[in-house]
Amino acid sequence: MSGKVPQRSSQVGPLTGRVRQLLRGPRAEAVPVLLGRACAVVGLLDVAAGVFPRFRHSRMHAIAEVLPGSTGPFAAALSLSAGVLLLLLAHGLKRCKRRAWRAAVILLPAGAVAQLRHRDQFAALPDPRSRWRALANFVLMGAGSLALGLVIVSAHPKTLLGDPSLADRITHVLYGLFGFEGPVDYQGNTSWTVAFSLGALGLLTAITTIYLAFRPEHPAAALTEDDESRLRALLAKHGGRDSLGHFALRRDKAVVFSPSGKAAVTYRVVSGVMLASGDPIGDVEAWPGAIERFMDEAKAHSWTPAVMGCSETGAEVWTRETGLDALELGDEAVVDVPDFSLAGRAMRNVRQMVKRIERAGYETRVRRVRDLGETELERIRQAAEDWRGTDTERGFSMALGRVGDPSDGDCLIATAHKADEEPGEYGDLKAILHFVPWGTDGVSLDLMRRDRAADPGMNELLIVAALQAAPKFDIARVSLNFAMFRSALARGEKIGAGPVLRAWRGLLVFLSRWFQIESLYKFNAKFQPRWEPRFVVYRASADLPRLGIAAMQAEGFVNLALPLPRFLRRRRPARPCAHRVAEQGVRAA
Repeated sequence: MSGKVPQRSSQVGPLTGRVRQLLRGPRAEAVPVLLGRACAVVGLLDVAAGVFPRFRHSRMHAIAEVLPGSTGPFAAALSLSAGVLLLLLAHGLKRCKRRAWRAAVILLPAGAVAQLRHRDQFAALPDPRSRWRALANFVLMGAGSLALGLVIVSAHPKTLLGDPSLADRITHVLYGLFGFEGPVDYQGNTSWTVAFSLGALGLLTAITTIYLAFRPEHPAAALTEDDESRLRALLAKHGGRDSLGHFALRRDKAVVFSPSGKAAVTYRVVSGVMLASGDPIGDVEAWPGAIERFMDEAKAHSWTPAVMGCSETGAEVWTRETGLDALELGDEAVVDVPDFSLAGRAMRNVRQMVKRIERAGYETRVRRVRDLGETELERIRQAAEDWRGTDTERGFSMALGRVGDPSDGDCLIATAHKADEEPGEYGDLKAILHFVPWGTDGVSLDLMRRDRAADPGMNELLIVAALQAAPKFDIARVSLNFAMFRSALARGEKIGAGPVLRAWRGLLVFLSRWFQIESLYKFNAKFQPRWEPRFVVYRASADLPRLGIAAMQAEGFVNLALPLPRFLRRRRPARPCAHRVAEQGVRAA
């Protein structure tokens, strides 16, 4: 008899457990996502109730009656406004934003339950703020209001007088957003319903824009002088480990240090992604402390953590310490100076190109930044700015963002000149290569700029000149460009490559029409480098599309920000040691 007791309890136990789980409610960490989804669903129902008259009289009327904004004399307008606000809040709730939770408590009835039981789950701090968000909000909300307004104007065909044209409907929407009567007429009280709805959309756009423009501003990413000096001290001791280490000194990055101060991670937040680049700076033994601070900062703001371009060692430490995943992104081309030579069949094309350019009258000079005069440095800065191939500045993980700063005296500049022709705006200067230090015995390519009117092959000429002059500066290794998906391109063009690999290579070649993928790989391969793999570290596969967009924004390939009027631009305090210098682009051929 005693043997049957365990059997009976095993049958009752799971049922009892499920009942207790139902009574207990969802797990605390799942509440933000659930509430965000509920907020989005109620927001959509509110918008539908405000736009479509039939919805308010359909089988869903019982739900619509209890939704925020569904009562009162201005039901349609209030329902529409509340619905749009709830849709805007849904994303913030999923990211655990505290202010989104507070607003949802007011707008969403279920928020009362969340306030009593799960308030502590909504603790994410606000994102760094900048004034351009107000302008972006005005444009995006205005476009959304215009589109939704056209739906509202056209959603009452039975009471619409005549057949107004699209232009008349757009005019009516634009007038209505500003509170004026437009050219479209309706029978009965429909005109008032449409007018109140359009006015609510216009008011909502104005309020959110004004709030974003005048709210207290949180500073965006920027290295302080103290941060920079501490990073330089770490690079002086450990800078030889990673060729991308010196790029941590970009002044539009933020930094977190390990508790011991012996390691640091630099990053920038782009579209909610906390994007680090390269390996942590400093002692490898202290990396876990800096990584932990980085992850704590990401959790505090509910940012998506990610790392672009870390080495294999860095990827191993990141994945071990955080549980994140790593994916090979491409390869970095590194040339060992003692092994470099123009002799041999493999270097024939480069050798012939260099000889041809030299016969055309070009000469090269390779010098440290500290050895150039201020007049020549200013000419180089201005030329680098004017020769930039795109309107948008490019570079984040492999670009320093300045040329000729006095604090960067160890940087190397290779220049090409042609003295046998009429001097141009920049004298006889025709091309520029800028390298940053990689420890004490290496340099890493930062930017490549040339006069578009100069002969082809300027980049090859200057790279060869830098490699040949490297021993004079005690440089034993030179890091060139980073080639994305290099291994896939190389394996896909070999005999015997499978259909999947060939299809992947074909897609990369197709994308190379807009992004320098295949061209960078082929350019790097000319110099017979060794290839060092680089990785992207990410939280989940679902984050990869968002991470890709954020990385392209950071590198300058995608610009989702809108230009600011001059009076809205942030004025940063001048750095005592910094000159007004030209920005620079991606390390590209």
